[in-house]
Amino acid sequence: MPDKKIKEILIFQRNEITEYIIYKKLSEATKNPGNKDILKRISEDELRHYNIWKEYTNEDVKPDNFKIWKYFLISKILGLTFGLKLMEKGEEQAQLNYDDISKFVPRAKEISEEENEHERQLIDLIDEERLKYVSSMLLGLNDALVELTGALAGFTLALQNTRLIATVGLVTGIAASLSMAASEYLSTKSEEGSKNPIKASVYTGLAYICTVFLLIFPFLLFQNLYFCLSFTVFNAILVIFMFTFYISVAKDISFRRRFAEMAAISLGVAALTFIIGFFIRMFLGIEI
Repeated sequence: MPDKKIKEILIFQRNEITEYIIYKKLSEATKNPGNKDILKRISEDELRHYNIWKEYTNEDVKPDNFKIWKYFLISKILGLTFGLKLMEKGEEQAQLNYDDISKFVPRAKEISEEENEHERQLIDLIDEERLKYVSSMLLGLNDALVELTGALAGFTLALQNTRLIATVGLVTGIAASLSMAASEYLSTKSEEGSKNPIKASVYTGLAYICTVFLLIFPFLLFQNLYFCLSFTVFNAILVIFMFTFYISVAKDISFRRRFAEMAAISLGVAALTFIIGFFIRMFLGIEI
């Protein structure tokens, strides 16, 4: 076998032993029996793949310790499904090389098929509370972005005072977050599904209130009205970007389409409310 192919196989081998340790550590750390079993099964697959590659290299390789801790911490902080799917997406380029290496290693296609189908199917079986309530978080986040970004844009022109804008925005945001949480509680309770109404309302309210503080804090720190509004819009786009990225990875949906849709709605409402605030101030003759 050419030396170049041996080097490629050593890279695959290192990936397999690294992922074996990641899945094994996560299996040992999780308390959910079902998730523990799924992670253990995947880790055993990764170790078996490692040993298949080893038959051709006759070498032991050391795992990538940085990658182990990176994905272990991401999975613990942001959720198993997100962390593992993010890691699998990072391995997609390696999967493309399996067809080429299969000319020298016939079992490469078997490994590729297992990693493309079996392991991803197992990851989709992971039962994770935060994904169950992601629709509740999305509801709170979307409403906060659309309502408060628009409100702050209107307040900026109508009130012309950063402290006053922050105060009115904060009161509006807190009241709206409580209202949204209550509405989500009643909505979830009436559905009689698997979601807990109290947890659903908490997720909705927390997502809303966190977004409120992120959008309002520029008006608490700075004096220039339009800099504060620009900072708020930037924060809104940042929130949309981060949450859309999370959802696109965890739920396997299109990032670009979802990001463009959320950004267009939030910024469109903000622009429209900004114009409305201008006309309200002009026609009512408000000077503060």
